[in-house]
This record gives sequence, structure tokens and C-alpha cells, in this order.
Amino acid sequence: MNIYNKFAKVYDELMNDFDYENWFNYIEDIFKKYKKSPKKVLEMACGTGSLSYYFAENGYKLTCFDLSDEMLSKAYDKLNRYKNVKLVKQNMIDFEFNEKFEAIVSICDSINYILEKEDLINTFKNVYDHLEDGGIFTFDINSYYKLKNTLGNNIFIEDREDIFYTWENLFDESSNVCDFYLTFFLREEENYKRFDEHHRERAYKVEEVLEALKIAGFKTNHIYDCFTFDTPREKTERINFISIK
Repeated sequence: MNIYNKFAKVYDELMNDFDYENWFNYIEDIFKKYKKSPKKVLEMACGTGSLSYYFAENGYKLTCFDLSDEMLSKAYDKLNRYKNVKLVKQNMIDFEFNEKFEAIVSICDSINYILEKEDLINTFKNVYDHLEDGGIFTFDINSYYKLKNTLGNNIFIEDREDIFYTWENLFDESSNVCDFYLTFFLREEENYKRFDEHHRERAYKVEEVLEALKIAGFKTNHIYDCFTFDTPREKTERINFISIK
């Protein structure tokens, strides 16, 4: 079952204060730092295309994919006027294209949705196989600390003008999986319509991710406190990885 079917309807509204332009600028700073000038980019798990928009606006030849039809529909609305963008329905674990890319990117902790280590390795192998020699792969994760201590076993409530939701999280230390149980109430004229979502993210330690990258073939790997080039700290909540083929 696709976890984003209903969530796609409210995703952009919930993320309306999120600065995707800043994230795009950070990715371009990464390219500059590592002396890369990619023109042909693959974006994994593109969601509703909010980051994709900035790649499109800045002239990149962009292929982006997601597993959710509903997310892709929202992305199409944002991107259909760009001739340099291709939208495809694919899965991170086993995506397949008959071409290679100079850069592959993934944002917003999409990698945490891969719950099995073997699937994580297969994803990274797939990325490696789809990169040109010298190509760059950048992605982020919610840190182990964040999923266990900040989100795990906590309840969050938000009341917006047209959306009210509760977000209850349970962290299982035996599996390192955090279950997110979300209940939304959407205003429709004088009434509210309810729907529920269940999402799961795995908390990976940095060493586990680096090991999977090395197994996949990446020999040059770097980690940073996301949006900076600083070394992650014990309580860093979002960690960015950069791997070179």
C-alpha cells in the first residue's frame, strides 16, 4: 500500500514553511565544494517536486521519480511546463534507467524509509550503477538520535486554519524502527474530514550507512551536519552524506 496516497493532498500545505530553495542552494554548494558541475541529475523520491522545481528553473536536465502516483501528480502540476524535466514512477530500491547521471540526489530523509539493511545496500548499489565515473551522490537522513530521542515516543499536535493533526511516534529499540501514527482533520466547508496515516522510518547509525555505501562500491564518503560543512555532533538531527563514484 502506498503510504503517501492521502498524505499527498496536505503535504505541500504542511511543508509551506520549509525552505526548498535553501536546500537547493546547499546542494549547489556541495557541487562547488567537490568541484562538480553536473548538468544531468537524477532525483530520487522527489515527492511533490518542490526541490525539483529549483533544478528545473536553473536549467538542469532532470529526471525525478517517486513511488506515489498522487505525489507525482502534484509534481507534474509544478513541472509540466519544463522541457528539461522527466517524471517517472519508480522505487528507490530497484529503480532502473537506461542511462547514467552526473549527480543523484535525495532529500527529506527518504532513505530512512528503507527499513531493511539489504534493501539499503541494494539502493546504494543501484545509485552507484547509475552514476557516471566521478559522479556525486548526496542524500540526508534523520539521525539515530532524532528518531530515538526527539521524535520517538513523543506526541505532537498542530492546529492550523484548515488542518488539525496529531502525530504519535513509537520507537522500537529492537528493530530501530520509528512508527509514526498521524491523524488529520481537514476542513471542508463547515465540516472536518478525518484520515489516518502510518509511516515508518528506520534509525540508522552513521557507521551502518557508511558500511552500506562501501559495500555498494563508494570509496569516497563524507558526512556533515546538514546545511553546513560541519562535522555532525552527538545531537545532530539531520546528517548529510556525500559519496563520489
